[in-house]
Amino acid sequence: MKKIGVGLLGCGVVGEAVYRGLAENAKAISARCGFQFDVKKIAVNNISKKRVGVSGGLLTKKYMEVVQAPGVDIVVELMGGEEDAFTAVTTALKLKKHVVTANKLLLAKRGEEIFDLAQKAGVKIGFEASVAGAVPVIRTIKEAIASGKIKSVFGIINGTSNFILSSMMERQTTFADALEEAQNLGYAEADPTFDVAGIDAAHKLTILANLAFGTPVKLKDVHIEGIGLLTPDDFIFARQFGRVIKLLATAKNDDGKLDIRVHPAMVPANMPIARIDGVTNAVEVDVSDAGRLMLIGPGAGGDATASAVIADLVDIARDMAHCSSARVSPTGFLPHSRKRLPLKNIDSIKGGYYLRFTVDDKPGVLAKMAGILGDNGISIDSVIQKGRTGGIVPLVILTHEAVEKSVKKAINKIDRLSTSQARTMLIRLEDGL
Repeated sequence: MKKIGVGLLGCGVVGEAVYRGLAENAKAISARCGFQFDVKKIAVNNISKKRVGVSGGLLTKKYMEVVQAPGVDIVVELMGGEEDAFTAVTTALKLKKHVVTANKLLLAKRGEEIFDLAQKAGVKIGFEASVAGAVPVIRTIKEAIASGKIKSVFGIINGTSNFILSSMMERQTTFADALEEAQNLGYAEADPTFDVAGIDAAHKLTILANLAFGTPVKLKDVHIEGIGLLTPDDFIFARQFGRVIKLLATAKNDDGKLDIRVHPAMVPANMPIARIDGVTNAVEVDVSDAGRLMLIGPGAGGDATASAVIADLVDIARDMAHCSSARVSPTGFLPHSRKRLPLKNIDSIKGGYYLRFTVDDKPGVLAKMAGILGDNGISIDSVIQKGRTGGIVPLVILTHEAVEKSVKKAINKIDRLSTSQARTMLIRLEDGL
């Protein structure tokens, strides 16, 4: 049986799962690709740390030693971060070694350089594990959808935030309590900023949009909002409106402009995406000839991510067997066919809005607010007013379709009223892209 040498950069939760998966499933893997994977070297930060089933003789603290090792044919980058990972990946590509990475931050920020280098070197870069864990969304967009035009991609691609929102929806807990629960269960990092601020989802969405629309997309192109300002009241009101709150990542080609954003959204409770709870991920792709395709599965965890890494290794091995490593370009599009789409400004989008005002419970307050909304071309669909005589109360309005710029202008004016006691919460309504 022919062997392919593999070098692992990183042996944490995912790295150990990859090493274990290659060993435990060696027969099944070789039956699929005709090769055995032989892990030659592993770069780690701490050589003295005990790792179950991993030979200490494979370990080194020098990641470039792994990249440059003569027997390593494929470099698997699981270090995370940007600078060292970029150096490792680009060095491997220049040496005409194939690369597999789970590093969404690296690809979101420097993917264009990396993809271009892989294309010129005639080697493959696999990155299925960078988005949605075990869910094969990268391969689906790059290869399974070839004849149709992708109109939109949207979904839930951060398990931590989805777990928190599911907890807040089910039990009306506070954001802080739901976050603490996620951390206790190992679903959230000690510093959860990337997850709850929407940054992690934006990294992944940048990658998906690159593949879906054949356009270079940068992280700075994405409008990003997190979930930290949501309160139990928002989930109570959402339920009354027959809706669920989700952190949605959406990208669509809107008449030749790229509309790309990550933010909380209220979706109808009967939409398939509304039923995605816990740490599960889901991505829906709307294709001109195939319709709407939804992929659902575990979006994080060592085994789930490792399965995607190993799938990329098998894919590369199959191409190596037939000397066709450049069969599919890194983005799925020929380089000369990729053109940058202009961006759609968030202020120009149209949709319905959930607006939660915090106001004095006095006569005439609603009428005054409705007048300001009307002056800005915004019509009211529904109102919920919780009265507590003489107190400060939430007043919730759902609008009909309106231009975001007009909605923000009206909110700014309402928030300056003497009867307004806090900044207004705005959540966009999404009824399907």
